[in-house]
Amino acid sequence: MKNKHVNPSALFNSRPHGFSQAVVSKPGRIVFISGQVAVNKNLKVAGKNNLKKQVSKTIKNLNLVIEAAGGNLNDIVMLRIYKVDFKMEDARVISNMLKKHFGDKSPPASTWINVKGLAISDVMIEIEAQAII
Repeated sequence: MKNKHVNPSALFNSRPHGFSQAVVSKPGRIVFISGQVAVNKNLKVAGKNNLKKQVSKTIKNLNLVIEAAGGNLNDIVMLRIYKVDFKMEDARVISNMLKKHFGDKSPPASTWINVKGLAISDVMIEIEAQAII
């Protein structure tokens, strides 16, 4: 069995928002990916004050890590998204970027968390992930 995405009809349809209600995975190698942010290897922040660019760079960094572990974005089953000073208009930007990178048919489960700040002051979002390869 490849990952099974669970979206009960008794709950709202989360897929258009870029996530599944749950993901059931077969046994495999579990990969825990530390929170990734929109920085390059020299810690230069990409897209200062631009949420769309920061989400894109953050997901690209997630992809670099999962590929180095021997997988790909489709192996990610869970995201935790930390957004500084979350506002409802941020949801559309984040959802659109999640759908762009993960699709809307079988996206990972996710939890979104509003935070006051992150370790690097110009970073607006941090995403950590769990994957099964």
